[in-house]
Amino acid sequence: MFVKLFLAFTLIPVAEIYLLIKLGGAIGALNTILVVILTAVAGAYLARLEGARTLMQIQTNMEQGVMPAAELIDAVIIFLAGIVLLTPGFLTDAAGLLLLFPLTRRYIKRWLKSRIEGKMRSRTIDINRF
Repeated sequence: MFVKLFLAFTLIPVAEIYLLIKLGGAIGALNTILVVILTAVAGAYLARLEGARTLMQIQTNMEQGVMPAAELIDAVIIFLAGIVLLTPGFLTDAAGLLLLFPLTRRYIKRWLKSRIEGKMRSRTIDINRF
């Protein structure tokens, strides 16, 4: 786990800096800064819209007595997208935007569910063995 975190906190910023330098050389420093600001504003707006929509779904489910499990996972993913979008850079902005769109979020939820189920299956003890 330490190695994964170490790589994430070193490789991602290095890749972001590399992309910022390359794009800055291609379109200019001011344009690069404007693109970073534009993606941050667009991401914040989308996060706000998706967060409000998810909150309304959670409230509707709670009023109907239904546990909003999928909506709570959506809320966590949207929150993570907002955090990622606060980080300046193109890779993190792309990842944050992918987390915000409902279509890609559905695939991410499926992937998370399969990972969690796989870990739970590998940690369960077969009682019939004893």
